Amino acid sequence: MFRGNFEHTIDAKGRVSLPVRYREILSTQFDGRLVITHFDSCLLAFPYQEWLAFEDKLSSVSAVDEQVQLFKRYFIAGAYECSLDKLGRILIPPNLRKHAALEREVVFVGSVKQIEIWSKDRWEKVFSEAQEKFKETRNVLATKFGL
Repeated sequence: MFRGNFEHTIDAKGRVSLPVRYREILSTQFDGRLVITHFDSCLLAFPYQEWLAFEDKLSSVSAVDEQVQLFKRYFIAGAYECSLDKLGRILIPPNLRKHAALEREVVFVGSVKQIEIWSKDRWEKVFSEAQEKFKETRNVLATKFGL
């Protein structure tokens, strides 16, 4: 589904063009809506239907479990539905932009069923760390998942 990374700029109002390839996937395989929430030092964007499937899975775990409550308060309560405008842009709410330090240069990163949205500076650091640890990670995943 979502793969690759694409650099874009975000305007002062928080509008940013979604990469054309991702727009094609959203319009042909989904209904064009995204749900965006905070995650680590970036944002995660789910196609609306994938978000609903995620919520269904989450609803099957105990609602009184303290860890589940904490997760919902942060991850679910911070989620916003964002639709594409006629120009293929999404509007990222101010609190999400602040969380991910999105000011001018933005990187969209495909993560199979989700899209990560990073500030360019943060992405470059995270990608560099991933490069350094790739061989070790590859070996662990190969053993664990038979890749």
